[in-house]
Amino acid sequence: MTDYTRQLSELRREDAAEFGGKSANLGDLLAVEVPVPAGFALDASAYRDFVRQTGLDGTISAALAGTPDHASKTIGEAMRFAPLPDALRDELARRYVELGEPPVAVRSSALGEDSHEASYAGQQESFLWIHGFEQLCDAVRDCWASLYTPRAIVYRRQLDHAGEAMGVTVQHMVDAEVSGVLFTCNPVSGDPSMVAINASWGLGLAVVGGEVTPDDYLVSKVTREVVREHVHAKDVQYVPDAGGSGAVRVAVEPDRREMRALEQADLERLVDVARRIERYFGSHQDIEWALPRGEESRVFVVQTRPVTAVAKKPTKPNADSAMSLIMSTFGAGPPKA
Repeated sequence: MTDYTRQLSELRREDAAEFGGKSANLGDLLAVEVPVPAGFALDASAYRDFVRQTGLDGTISAALAGTPDHASKTIGEAMRFAPLPDALRDELARRYVELGEPPVAVRSSALGEDSHEASYAGQQESFLWIHGFEQLCDAVRDCWASLYTPRAIVYRRQLDHAGEAMGVTVQHMVDAEVSGVLFTCNPVSGDPSMVAINASWGLGLAVVGGEVTPDDYLVSKVTREVVREHVHAKDVQYVPDAGGSGAVRVAVEPDRREMRALEQADLERLVDVARRIERYFGSHQDIEWALPRGEESRVFVVQTRPVTAVAKKPTKPNADSAMSLIMSTFGAGPPKA
């Protein structure tokens, strides 16, 4: 029997070569008892066997000889209509049952991703609030197809990465009341004594799309004092689609739009988690997190990766430069005015 999957708790950073950096890093976090949603990971052999057994290898090679836009469209359409191999489908079904068949997040975990040498942030896709086995299979194929977005094709060509492969992370979905990212240093000055945090209501999709400017906090790693705080109007959020899979964009209640997304206790918990993760990996980290609805004392980490670049301190530091760096971790553009 071919083993395409492992529980996240069984992975460590040395597994990144086959499972991708995202899945491997989550396994490391679970080993040191950082709260991570339970789940499992598919390795790159699942992708390779899918491509080989469906005859897509020739299609991919031919398409990549053309423009990135044409290649992306051709490969994506071919993958979405190709069946999963029976052995892979059976193993995926077994793992999903073991997980309890909950709503899940299905996230791309490209090989070489989340390493010190390269960052694929925002290039491949994640699919949230996936319900049921057939939709899980569709989301896995869609993750593989996102290996060939125009941006990802161009980036790999620039790095001279000829080979493509991808792992996939499947986790319990967190019903996030607040979500965001943080850096375990000041991304503008590089000051290691600070944690830079941004936060917005609901899932992080509104930040990804540049639809809101999240709240921006700079907190002392030592004293937990809030050194700087900018609270922005957050008038939209993404929540689970009650009628099916995925998330929907809804308006934030008027009385919450200009409220702080995080209280002091939330900031302190995030700083504590950030310190633990940084200490374990031995380097500055870029961390995605979520606070689940109705669980005021919980923090879940859904991704961590090394900070691959820290901006040099400008002559006159400003909030926009810091926010642009933080938002770029999602592949988003600069903050909205």
